[in-house]
Amino acid sequence: MKVLVAIKPVPNPDERVKVSADGHSVVLENVKMVVNPFCEIAVEEALRIRDGLGGGEVVVVTVGSPSADPQLRTALAMGADRGILVSAEGPLDGFAVARLLRRVVDDEAPDLVLLGKQAVDDDNNQVGQILAALLGWPQATFVSRIEFVDGGARIRVDRETDAGLETIGLPLPAVVTTDLRLNEPRYASLPGILKARKKEVRVVDAAAAGVDLAPKVRVLAFEAAKGRKGGRIVADAAELVRLLRDEAKVLG
Repeated sequence: MKVLVAIKPVPNPDERVKVSADGHSVVLENVKMVVNPFCEIAVEEALRIRDGLGGGEVVVVTVGSPSADPQLRTALAMGADRGILVSAEGPLDGFAVARLLRRVVDDEAPDLVLLGKQAVDDDNNQVGQILAALLGWPQATFVSRIEFVDGGARIRVDRETDAGLETIGLPLPAVVTTDLRLNEPRYASLPGILKARKKEVRVVDAAAAGVDLAPKVRVLAFEAAKGRKGGRIVADAAELVRLLRDEAKVLG
């Protein structure tokens, strides 16, 4: 069983990211980049699948600049077998990333592709779905459980929906995007970190993939989120009702 996991470096969610003076970008200098949390869940699930089936290979791939190497090494330190960096400079939209990932899938021929359901920096939630459409593979999004059935030829998954859980079956190969409740990612151990330094990371030039990387989506502007106003403490329910009626004007 070969599982390909796509990961994305994102700014550390605990750090405050500033908008540039012209409002056309965000300032990432001196901001620590980490593996997108949903992608960490995908890596963890791939490792559990490999170990649970008694063998196989977990390959992690990312699309971006060489500065993404530390995030690839993090996934390798968790236990992935090898990594692929699709080297591309400049802004890439979800369609361009999915087309580059398709080239990797064609080359690697995995049995299963896992991705985080979304990245916490742009929250686009697009790449997994576009990749599945380009490949013509079945897909399941927002997955919180994966089970192999029919001798490993199919998977049965639970999907998180607004109405609750939806259970569907998919033949392999397939594309799956992972949700928060799928698992709890492990921390990289010291031996794992040391081993990751020696693991293979193959660099692929995006320009050689023959893919049109021109963005189809143009970001017009960024702006910082407005701060929340302080709350008020009321003495009792009667005062709350009065404020909602007289000041907030939400009660008749």
